[in-house]
Formats: sequence, structure tokens, C-alpha cells
Amino acid sequence: MRGPSEIAPQDIANDDIGEETRLALFRSQFEIRQVEQKAYDLFLQNLIKGTSHLALGQEAVAAGFGTAMRADDYSFCTYRGHHHTLARGASMTGVLGELMGRDCGLLRGKGGSMHLTSAEHGVMGSYAIIGAHLPIAAGAAWSAQYRGTQQISVCFFGDGTTNIGAFHEALNLASVWKLPVIFVCENNLYMEYTPIGDVTAVEHPAADRAAGYGLEPIIVDGNDPDAVFRTAQAAIARARAGDGPSLVECKTYRHSGHSRADPGAYRPKEEVEAWLKRDPVPMYRQRLSDFGIAEATLSAIEDEVNKAVEAATRTAMASPPPSADLLEVDVWANGSASWRN
Repeated sequence: MRGPSEIAPQDIANDDIGEETRLALFRSQFEIRQVEQKAYDLFLQNLIKGTSHLALGQEAVAAGFGTAMRADDYSFCTYRGHHHTLARGASMTGVLGELMGRDCGLLRGKGGSMHLTSAEHGVMGSYAIIGAHLPIAAGAAWSAQYRGTQQISVCFFGDGTTNIGAFHEALNLASVWKLPVIFVCENNLYMEYTPIGDVTAVEHPAADRAAGYGLEPIIVDGNDPDAVFRTAQAAIARARAGDGPSLVECKTYRHSGHSRADPGAYRPKEEVEAWLKRDPVPMYRQRLSDFGIAEATLSAIEDEVNKAVEAATRTAMASPPPSADLLEVDVWANGSASWRN
């Protein structure tokens, strides 16, 4: 994939996706943007402790896959997983409450920003250890394959993960066993503070490794939700048909630094400005307008989302911290002994 100014415009024909789905893609992106911006504001008010990793600018990847997936499919996320969790339908209150360490949170305030999980929405965890979730996603896909449910796993990870052993192990096993799993690299050009190109022997850290596992190299404009949605549809259809995994590299960019503590000063000013001009949320809004979707329709969605975010914030702020009797809840499972017996 090239730089943002060189990305070829996508075919924007409306007939293959349709207005209803495009409005869903717009709503998903706008919800993610507003919730993450609210999280940033709450952090500045000292209502969110510690750090968190925002995905402002990367909304199109989550929206594209989340909209294409079936309700019983599985998502596996990184520590930068708020957007993927929201895109699967998890509540704003649950996400904001978890970030604030409140009892109304998805994990009752015990997991925090980097461990968002909502099994009822197919979100099987956010993982702080780089690459740890790729073999787990493959395992979930193997379970679905064994049970014949036609469920698929979608595993999101950053560009830095492509230099981790678990990436290669998971890709190899998934390919050998033809598992129904889609590995999605959100290549935002930086592995924490280091440009991925400075420490990787190939230009495209995920796609250029695909051939080593018998897979097609797939690169998509990760700031175009239509392109992501189409790619997701094709990969999901392949997985459900029993044709095995896919590896998708989405070229995107985070607007802020790696985390709240990072001002991102290591990134060239011109690079940041070029990518900000390709902000997926206003770009997609303009596309829908160009398709003839009424301004009143788009404004109504934005108004509904803004009101929902404010209501979720009020609910989360009013919720108490988790009580002491939850200290030993959900911290131990004796699964191995049960399995052996």
C-alpha cells in the first residue's frame, strides 16, 4: 500500500452494499468516534485512571468487519480494542464504565481498558500481551470447525505483531488445518513508537508474509469502510465455505500517540497532516451525502449517537466502583482438572 495521497480511489458504486448497510457503517464509525473522544475527555477529568490506547482514526476497520460478521462469530482484540468491542454491539455504558472502573462496566470495573470482553456479543477478549490472542483465535476457529457451526473468528492485531513468533505459528497452523479464521492487521505504520518499516525486512509486514503460509496477500485501504466491508465479506464467505483462513492488511493511521502518555512527537508533521485529511468519519459522511442520502438522515444518526453517549456517561459516572466481594470472582478456573475427568 502507498502513502495516503497515493491511495487509488475506491469504486463507490452503491448497488453492491446498499443504503441500509452504508448507514449502519456510518453509525458504527460515528459511535466509535464519539465514545473514544468521550473517553479522552473523561481521562482529562481524572475519571479514567492509568492509561488506555485509543483508535481514533481507525474506526473504518472495526466498522467494516463488525458490520459484515454474524452475531455468533468471534472477535479477538488487542489492548487497542475499544472500537472492535463497540462495533460488535457492546454497550457504550459497559465500555465507558469499564474504562472508569465502575460496577456497570463490561467486566464490572475489574478489567479496565486493555481487557474489554463481552462474550454475549462475540468479543472474546482484548489482550495486552502482543500476539497472545492469535493462537487463541485459531483455537476458537478450530472449535467451530469441529462443531460444524460455521462460526468464524476474526483476530485483529497491530503491525508490530507480525514480528512476533505467535503470528507465524498461528498462521501456519490455521493454514494447515484450513481453519475458519481471518487475521486482520491494522497497520498504522508504528509499532508503539517505532516505524514498522525500520525493523521489518518487507514493505508490507502482514501481506508480504502471506505467501509463506499459502495465503493470498490482501491489502486494503483501512480508512475506507466500503473497501473493508467488501474484503470482510469475501474473507468471511471463504472461511464459512471451509476454504480456510485469510490474512488482511488494513492500511490505516491513529490520530493520537500510542497511548495517553504519548504525544506522538516522533511522527513527521507532514505525515500526520496527510492522514488527517483522510479521516474516515467525515470522508464517509461526505460519500453518503454524494450518494444522495439526506442531510436530515445523517444528522439524525449523529444526534441519536451523541445523546446515547451522554446518557451512557451519566450512567457510568453514577455507578459505584466494584465491591470488595468481587475480589475473588472470575479470577480462577479449574478447567484442566474438569477436562481430564
